[in-house]
This record gives sequence, C-alpha cells and structure tokens, in this order.
Amino acid sequence: MDDLKQTVFWDLHHERGAKMVPFAGYDMPVQFPLGVLGEHLHTRTAAGLFDVSHMGQVILRPHSGNVADAALALERLVPVDVLELGVGRQRYAMFTNDDGGIMDDLMIANRGDDLFVVVNAACKDADIAHMQAHLGEACDVVPVTDRALVALQGPFAERVLEAVAPGVAAMRFMDVVVLQAGGAEIWVSRSGYSGEDGFEISVQNTDAVDFARSLLAQDGVAPVGLGARDSLRLEAGLCLYGSDLDATTTPVEADLAWAIQKVRRIGGARAGGFPGADRILTELQTGPRRRRVGLLPEGRAPMRAGTAIYATEGGGAIIGHVTSGAYGPSIERPVSMGYVETDHALLGHQLWGDVRGKRLPVMVAEMPFRPSTYKR
Repeated sequence: MDDLKQTVFWDLHHERGAKMVPFAGYDMPVQFPLGVLGEHLHTRTAAGLFDVSHMGQVILRPHSGNVADAALALERLVPVDVLELGVGRQRYAMFTNDDGGIMDDLMIANRGDDLFVVVNAACKDADIAHMQAHLGEACDVVPVTDRALVALQGPFAERVLEAVAPGVAAMRFMDVVVLQAGGAEIWVSRSGYSGEDGFEISVQNTDAVDFARSLLAQDGVAPVGLGARDSLRLEAGLCLYGSDLDATTTPVEADLAWAIQKVRRIGGARAGGFPGADRILTELQTGPRRRRVGLLPEGRAPMRAGTAIYATEGGGAIIGHVTSGAYGPSIERPVSMGYVETDHALLGHQLWGDVRGKRLPVMVAEMPFRPSTYKR
C-alpha cells in the first residue's frame, strides 16, 4: 500500500469521506458517503464528478509541424482513420498486436497542431513505450505529467461546466476545445464513460483542486468513485480493458468493428498497415469465431465475471464466459456482458449461466442496456 501513487485530488477525496482502494497502482476512491448505488443514480439524474487522473495523457507533436504526419504515423499502430479526423474532434481507437489482439483502447483528439491521446491507467507505461518506439521518427511522444483529468457526467453537466467555462454548451459529442475556467486553461472533450452526456477535462495540477471545488460547489454535483463508474459503463455497454478486452481479443470479436472506418478496411484507400491487419480484416469479411454480447440474466442473481455460459440447461460444452457483470441500478436488474461462440450470439437467444453450480437462464441482449444520452 505504501507504494501506491496519489492523484492531486487525494486530500480532497479524504475530505469528502471517500473509501479508498488500490487501482492500477493508485490509491483511488471506490465510493463516497452517498454509496455506489446513490452515486450511480445521481449521475443518471444530475451530475457526477470523477477523478480519472490515473489515466495516461500523451501529446504527439509532429516534427514537421504538420499534424497529418503524426496521424499517418499513428495509423501504423491503430486500425482506425486518424488522418481524416477533423480538427477539434476526437475518436475511439485501440492499439493492436501482431496477432490482432487489443493491447489497449484509447481516445485520440486532433487539436490542429498535435494529437492528444488518452490511454488506460494500467497500460499507460507500456503504451507510452510502444508509441516512443514506433512513432519517434515522425513525432515527439510527450507524456503529460503536470495535468490532472476529471470527468463530469450527467444531465446537469453542461449547465455546471458552462457556469465556470463558457463555451462548452456549443460542443457536440466528441468535440474537443481549449477553454478558460477562472484563469485556468482546460482541455475539454465532450465524452465520457457513463453513457451520459458529459465532459472529460484536463487541467493543470496547480489549478486542479480549485477547479474541482468550483464544480462540486454547484447544485446537483456529487463526487463519484470507481464503483459507480463501473456500473454506469456496464449499463452503457462500454468495455473495461483487462476484463472485456485483452491482448487475445480482436476488435471484431469485441464487437468494435464500428470503430474501424472503411478507409482502413479491404478496398479502402489506406487498408491495413496496422499490427494484426491480416486477421482483423479477414474477420471483418468472414466473421470471428466468438463475439462480445450483452447478457440479461433472469431473476435477481447477477452473473459476474468468469461465469461459464452453456447452450443448454443440462450437459454440453462451455460456449462462452461472462467478462463483466453487476446489478444495473438504472434498469433495476442484473446485467452482464461476455463472449459466446458466434452461432449463439443472436439477439434474443436463450443461454444458460453456471451460478454456484446451478444453471440459470440468460438472454443475449442488445447493448447499451439503457439508452445513452450523448449530445450529438
């Protein structure tokens, strides 16, 4: 415990009564006095403020001064269209390995002069080394170490942030801007990990606590921990790296084919050229052997990560596993996601999960489990 890192908000978390847990090498709040259920529902109906400073922030600064050169270099590592990403826009992506597996998922923003990349906390050191090893000829890979990162999520988020940073109300989903908030420069994206409208905001460490206090002082804003962050993203059908995605899982298996634009697919102007392209492009055409699906268990018992999935109530081989599962407070029932053989991945198909030695029915369901409210 003594070697856990602390974010700049550590004292503020304790002041607010947080219960702290180790997460990705950091001492992070899992919940506040409102509790996981209360924080989840508060984010759905008002606004939740999340400390996500453990995530990795990286700037890719092209040597040539032309951001297109950084974009083309990055396309050698990801299967998405970075070159045609507009200035002031952000896109979801993933690093892939030579077998087509996902090394991490990430966000890429085109800020005009550079690319701003946000990666997962547990992978950030490896991701930065990966980028430095493969992008160094085209751009400087600059880890951002002097800025915190917070997420403000929920239906009140626009009103709350607009009050301290005028201009955010004009943003649409996946827009990115640089604004001023009480003298502090903030980097804002209209995005998040909850299925709600909201923002992710990078702010200088020296300004971060005062900025967070200015948000928490407004009506309807409550601090939210990792517990509710997980149940919110699960209801939204969003993947957690290390649980729903890993280095053995391809983007097509993970039902992330929507993130691979036509220009990077067979027949596209810049098809392939990324690690694992042969397997990924083949799966896009012929289909994978398994797929990530939503799962709705019957009854009240959650089917949690590791639950074996079967095609029948009795006998037969395992045809899949749950990778994430919990109670969904917004829809008042358990929800799960996992991987099943493609023949069993049809919506409405009934399968069976082994819960403490008893097979219980579970239905393949569409995700998100609750409609998302992004401002498009």
